[in-house]
Amino acid sequence: MRGRIGSMALLSFASLVFSDETEPSTVVSVSVFVAVLCLCIVVGHLLEENRWVNESITAIVIGCIVGTIILFSSKGRNSHILRFNEEVFFIYLLPPIIFNAGFQVKKKQFFQNFLTIMFFGVIGVFISFAIISAGCWWLFPKVGLSGLDAQDYLALGTIFSSTDTVCTLQVLRQEETPRWAIFHVVRDFLYLFSTSTALGIATGLLTAYALKALYFGRHSTDREIALMALMAYFSYMLAELLQLSGILTVFFCGIVMSHYAWHNVSESSRITTRHIFATLSFIAETFIFLYVGMDALDIDKWKTAKTSFKTLSGIYGIIISLVLVGRAAFVFPLSILSNYISSKSERQLITFKHQVIIWWAGLMRGAVSIALAFNQFTYSGVTWNPVHATMITSTVVVVLFSTVVFGFLTKPLITALLPHHSQESTDHKDDNMPKDDIALPFLSADSSAGSGFLQAKRSLSMLLERPVHTIHAYWRKFDDKYMRPVFGGPN
Repeated sequence: MRGRIGSMALLSFASLVFSDETEPSTVVSVSVFVAVLCLCIVVGHLLEENRWVNESITAIVIGCIVGTIILFSSKGRNSHILRFNEEVFFIYLLPPIIFNAGFQVKKKQFFQNFLTIMFFGVIGVFISFAIISAGCWWLFPKVGLSGLDAQDYLALGTIFSSTDTVCTLQVLRQEETPRWAIFHVVRDFLYLFSTSTALGIATGLLTAYALKALYFGRHSTDREIALMALMAYFSYMLAELLQLSGILTVFFCGIVMSHYAWHNVSESSRITTRHIFATLSFIAETFIFLYVGMDALDIDKWKTAKTSFKTLSGIYGIIISLVLVGRAAFVFPLSILSNYISSKSERQLITFKHQVIIWWAGLMRGAVSIALAFNQFTYSGVTWNPVHATMITSTVVVVLFSTVVFGFLTKPLITALLPHHSQESTDHKDDNMPKDDIALPFLSADSSAGSGFLQAKRSLSMLLERPVHTIHAYWRKFDDKYMRPVFGGPN
């Protein structure tokens, strides 16, 4: 019975995600695609120790090979096993990837570097967006591409910017082009960021409270796992329904669930949830990169894009160059600013070598960019506009180039710049964050030599000199006293 239900669910999902085909051909397509997915997993395992290749590159290369085989076997008519729907990409494939990223994140390191992350995520997105949008608007006509309006150039900035493009896109994608005053853009961005984050935190806390108060594990561990998975997915869909950023919402939901809810379930459920969420994310990522490789050979888009090779080469070079410049324009200056602010804190400064790695590792663009390009330049995945088709193929080429070339060189770059990084991190872990320092902002009157005024002065001075450390320490005290008794957490 379960087998029939699983088969029916798979066929229903396939009929939603992919093009309208007869049921037998859909079954064949799904079977072949799953077989290719298995091949990607096996090849990725065999290349695990390779310093040059990662699983995303493996999936893309296999996708290109399979697409080439299909293209020749169909005599140039098709290169796909299945046709992808970008809307369902956001609904089914993206949520488990983002949720697992939040669920598995190292929370201590994440919040210790939260100020720098906010610099990159809020200020950096506008710098990168502005450079890419303005650069495309200025340079595309010089290589012979015309026909894009202001909304398209703004969309290109969001598609190739390196932070939460969905959040930015929801600011930019409106029925009418708004007045682009910086105040309105910043206001809308901050509204989306704060409300999306609050929704994710609230959903995570609600799940944690339900698991702690009702104790599902006494009857069934399946209910515990199901509730966590469904509430995470519900947070993403609710954010989309409210026109917020589902990416931010489900990411922070994952962080809160791992901090509170995960500790309220049985031991077997803890192990199971870690593996289930990681496995779903892994399958979705492999699926996406495999399709990206196949989509690069979509003959219909290339036929529609009636653009000369010289113009196409210029477009590719412009976008890749702007991505490089746009990321460098905020990584290096904001790292210097972060180092200046944190110069008296306990946190290690971002060295120039680290800045280079941060810059380089963030250059890769993925399936989100492709899905956003489909969303902007196609209608239900199809376009007959040559300029829009050119933008689709250009996005695919840039994604392929950045993933393969930049990804190919990332591991060797890290090894060359930071050969002993892992060992040094382990050796100096206690030096960077002395255990006794956590208690410093909370010294009582009995343990201090000064009066209450001097104690307040010391706390204020420490807050100004070591803001991240002090705020984190106050949060730990508040969390232990008020949050964990209600929502659960590690003992």
